[in-house]
Amino acid sequence: MKRVDLQSYKLLTGKNLEAAVSAGAREVVVSDGVVLTPTARDVIRRAGLTIVGNHATGTTAQPARDSASARAVQLAPPASSPNLSKSSRSDEAILNSPEALVIKEEMVRVGKKLWDRQYVDGNGGNITYRITEDRVICTPTLLSKADLTVEDFCLVDLEGNQLAGRGKRTSEVYLHLQVYKTVPEARAAVHAHPPHATAYAISGRVPPTCVIPEQDVFVGSVAISPYETPGTREFAKTIIPYVKDHNTILLANHGIICWADTVTHAEWYVEVVDTYCRTLLLAAQLGAGVTRIPPAKQAVLLEIKKRLGLPDAKFGLEECQLCDQPESAGGITVCPTACPHNAPGGCSQKSQDLETLVKTITDEVMAALQETV
Repeated sequence: MKRVDLQSYKLLTGKNLEAAVSAGAREVVVSDGVVLTPTARDVIRRAGLTIVGNHATGTTAQPARDSASARAVQLAPPASSPNLSKSSRSDEAILNSPEALVIKEEMVRVGKKLWDRQYVDGNGGNITYRITEDRVICTPTLLSKADLTVEDFCLVDLEGNQLAGRGKRTSEVYLHLQVYKTVPEARAAVHAHPPHATAYAISGRVPPTCVIPEQDVFVGSVAISPYETPGTREFAKTIIPYVKDHNTILLANHGIICWADTVTHAEWYVEVVDTYCRTLLLAAQLGAGVTRIPPAKQAVLLEIKKRLGLPDAKFGLEECQLCDQPESAGGITVCPTACPHNAPGGCSQKSQDLETLVKTITDEVMAALQETV
């Protein structure tokens, strides 16, 4: 088993470990107190690396001899983490830790991307990252995402109580916290108002699937939650039925929420879904419907999605159910929130229901005709 010595690093990133993996490393030796960024931990899990060292901030790295110990690295630091646990460091120390600095710098970059792409306006939108099991870094209220600095962020617990930070936390943090409570593997969330996706949200419709591979793989089927007043706990609860099977949810009359393993990936999903919705709207102007990816090919995309570890409500459906039934509305191919041919029971049940309906209608028509004779 090849071992790479990275003890000279005080901060290890995903790029550092990717280079080690490319060099054939299966074990990585780290120094005491090394800080592992979230992307570094992702590489450890994905590549099955064994981390050899005493204490690595933000991970459970311990002296180990097999890949099983590397797979045991947790998403959130355990209570015994020497640098990020509530018992050994204050909340201010967590918010200002080296690991938090890396995350906040990423959140600043993402905020500027959201603004540049016109996915947020005014002080709209918010970004969060779950840095420990029960602590979340979030953006402040009443601040444009284009103007964020690393000093602006707040730290809250999973109930929304602000624990640290100079500004007041965003009022919509409850929405993000509901994501983390419902989907433990979620580490980051982005709420924004991208105009094309929001156009679907205010029309009460979701975009169809089986049109563009990138959308189907990285985002997939999109849900839409019912309207509630933004910033309330009731608003946050509207996503509960959908968030485990969808990484992107349209918020009725409001915008979207996307979750992922990193802040950057969550922002990518915002880009993917808005570009997709914009493309559908442009295609509608051509005056014809869109061509669909055949169900058999869609099944291949779902297999790719499974390997990437991304959620999708279509896992387990029969092949004939994978592409939602389109309907035409002003030339726009869309699907209602609940596509009727994806009903429980599968394709055979649908066929049986249709045959029963046809027979019932036929019998009623024939009976009516006989009465008029």
